[in-house]
This record gives sequence, C-alpha cells and structure tokens, in this order.
Amino acid sequence: MTRLSYTKALNRALADELAADPAVCVFGEDVGAGLAGPTLGLLDRFGPERVVDTPLSEQAFTAMAVGAALAGRRPVLEFQIPSLLFLVFEQLVNQAHKFSLMTGGQAAVPLTCLVPGSGSRDGWAGQHSDHPYSLFAHAGMKTVVPATPTDAYGLLRSAVRDRDPVVVFAPAAALPVRETVTWELAPIPLGRARIHRPGTDVTVVAVGHLVHDALAVAEELAPEISVEVLDPRTLYPFDWDALAGSLERTGRLVVFDDANRSCGFAAELLATAAEQLRLIAPPRRITRPDGAVLPFAPALDRALQPSREQLRHALRAVVKES
Repeated sequence: MTRLSYTKALNRALADELAADPAVCVFGEDVGAGLAGPTLGLLDRFGPERVVDTPLSEQAFTAMAVGAALAGRRPVLEFQIPSLLFLVFEQLVNQAHKFSLMTGGQAAVPLTCLVPGSGSRDGWAGQHSDHPYSLFAHAGMKTVVPATPTDAYGLLRSAVRDRDPVVVFAPAAALPVRETVTWELAPIPLGRARIHRPGTDVTVVAVGHLVHDALAVAEELAPEISVEVLDPRTLYPFDWDALAGSLERTGRLVVFDDANRSCGFAAELLATAAEQLRLIAPPRRITRPDGAVLPFAPALDRALQPSREQLRHALRAVVKES
C-alpha cells in the first residue's frame, strides 16, 4: 500500500515509459531540474540525451519534437504554462495532428504534450490561468484531463504509447490530490470514461479537478438527489456510450466544466445529448463565463471559476424542471 500524489504519479509514468522504451525522450524548459514536478530526477536517471533542457522557445522544441517523432522517437513535451500552447497550436494541430491523416497512416507522430498545472493557480493571473482543452478537442486531437493520481499515471502512459499526438492537461487544482494505491499501476486506455459514483436522478459530467467537487456535492445532496458522477478522462475521443448509458438511468444532465462557455466542451455535450440521447429535462452547464480572463486577485479569480454552489443550484433546478 502506498500514498500516491498526482504529481508523483506523472513522474512515475514518465520514468516507467523511459525505462520501457528507448525511443521515449523528454523535451522542455527546466525539465532537468524538474521544477514543475513530473520530470524530477529523470535527468540523473536517463541522461541528457533523453531528458533535454531546451532554450526558452516553445516553437523551436515543438518543431524539433515533431521531427523526432516522424523519425521514430516518442517525445514528451512539458509546457509549464497552458497559454504556451497558443504559441505552438499551428505546429501541433496543423502539422503533427494532420501528418497521419494526410498520408493515409503512412506517417505517425507519436508525440505527447504534458501541461502540469493547467487552469487557475493563485496569483498567476490572466495570461497563465487558461484551460484550453476545448481547443484541442475541437481540432480533433486526442485530449486527456485526468482527475486522480492513478488516472494521471495510467492515461499518461497510454498517451506516450499512442501513435498519434496527445495533449494531457494536469489541472493545478488536482495536483495536491493523493490516493491510497493497493494495486499495481497500469496504463488506462484512452477514450474510456469512469463512473466515480453511481446515481439514478442526475448525471454530472465533471472534467478534471471538478470531479472532486462534484463528488463532494453529490455526497452533500444524497438525502434529496441521487447524483451519478461521470469523469470522461479523455475529452476527445469522448466516451459517448458511457454517457448514453448514464442518461438511460438518470435522464438528466449537468456538465461541470472549467473552460470558457462559448464553443466549449460543455456546449458539445449538451448539444449531442439533446440531439441523440435520452433526456427528460433541459440539460445545464456550469463553466467559466464567456471570454473569461482570470484576474490576479484571488477573490475575483474564484468568482469566475465553476463552483460547488453553482452545481448545487443546477442539480436542484434540473430535477425540479423535469
């Protein structure tokens, strides 16, 4: 039995993949010192040819990694700030993502982007607190947001092994989470959701760290509402069969999503559920506001994030409306 932290789970996953496959390598700023956590100790263990400290140019090391992946390596890129993905969006979406599609699968780009500390962090303000996972799901790139340490371990290992580029968002609010592990850790297939709590009245689809808030609210409201908490884990490809099965039981849907409201991940779930799945009440979504830019002040920062109080209100409203 061991007590596993989220950050240590990411670190173990990278170490295990580096040990298992000599083609795996890590690129990024300060990865040698392990300042963000997931790469701590890897330079000493695997050497500077496989754990490469790069200059402060995300576009340079992303382009290098795309070429390395096409040449047979399996690079993992660490981005310490989520907004840095905006700088390399063209390289990831228009180049890495499309090589396989445009060559009929003859070329593969097995590249993993790891974003430890995505989303809001105290004092990081507007240009450091984005949670842009909806952009990559919209583009059709494999997109992963683990909520727990064991899922972080298993999904990251599967991402590194995948023949396509994968973006793994590790929410800042989930990094302090610890989990008691009594079994051997193993890869978790991409594209499979997880039911954290079964229920019969309402399905809550919660993304990343919001899973833990959803579970707390579900426990609090248990005397009045039976809440099923579904964690998609992989946002693209999404596990529609799992959501369909859940809605067959509950018929009501609330999506709890730490992304901006317009054209966000929650909007896609509500639209598809309304078009194709069983609903007995209008679905609801809890998100950041449209065009949200999180301010420096902690109180204002929290005011723009999805909250437990908003979830309580949505759950009671969706039950009342049916």
